[in-house]
Amino acid sequence: MKFILRMLLSALAVVLLANLLSGVQVDSFLIAVIVALVISLLNFIVKPILVIFTLPVTILTFGLFLLIINAVIILLADWLVTGFSVENFWWALLFSLLLSFLQSLFFSALKEPERTQ
Repeated sequence: MKFILRMLLSALAVVLLANLLSGVQVDSFLIAVIVALVISLLNFIVKPILVIFTLPVTILTFGLFLLIINAVIILLADWLVTGFSVENFWWALLFSLLLSFLQSLFFSALKEPERTQ
C-alpha cells in the first residue's frame, strides 16, 4: 500500500513539475504514473550500474557527477515513455533536482511519527 501511495505522490510531483517547467511535458496523469514507475525501475536497475562505471569521475567531482547520472535517467525515461518529453539535458537536470526535492517533501509526510514512551 505504501508503494502505491509513493508512486502516486511521485506522479503528482511529475505533473506539478511538467506544469511549472516549460521544457517538460506530460500528456496525462496516467502517463505521469508510468513515468514514476519507469524512473523507479531505472533508479533500481540502471543507476547502480552507471554509478559503478563512473565511480572515478564521481570521486573526482566529489559526487556532483551523480547529478549528471540523474539527468541521464530522466532522459532515458523520456526515451522509453511515449507522452513524456524533456526538451534537452538541462531541462532533465533541473527536472531531476526538483523531482528529488518534491519527493522528499511528499515522502516525509508519509513517515509515521515516532512514539515516545
